[in-house]
Amino acid sequence: MSRILHTMLRVGNLDTSIDFYTNVLGMKLLRTSKNEQYKYTLAFVGYTDESSGAVIELTYNWGVEKYDLGSAFGHIAIGVDDIYATVQNVANKGAKVSRQPAPVAGGTTVIAFVEDPDGYKIELIENKSASHGLGN
Repeated sequence: MSRILHTMLRVGNLDTSIDFYTNVLGMKLLRTSKNEQYKYTLAFVGYTDESSGAVIELTYNWGVEKYDLGSAFGHIAIGVDDIYATVQNVANKGAKVSRQPAPVAGGTTVIAFVEDPDGYKIELIENKSASHGLGN
């Protein structure tokens, strides 16, 4: 059996990113590791243990504070129970909400977007609709 283990994001400030993913989005810090020789630190965050679900690997390359995010990466999607309460909570914690909850263009599934401290987009979809196609 194959499965997705993690998605890696390069971040400019590891502490700020860990704070966003744990305190704003409610993930757990699962583990960290530091590589002195190659000058990077990793932090793995997620809602479940790596053995049971995909997680996010935050990679901090020492001394690099900003990255060009490029145009190929789209977003990470997270299922939430109440999209309106989640977006309000994210906004109350000072995080950027780049799209308020509303139906996706051409469909009925309600989505929202928030951004992490490095500008990576996080799509929020209510769990009740998460397995449906966005156009449905």
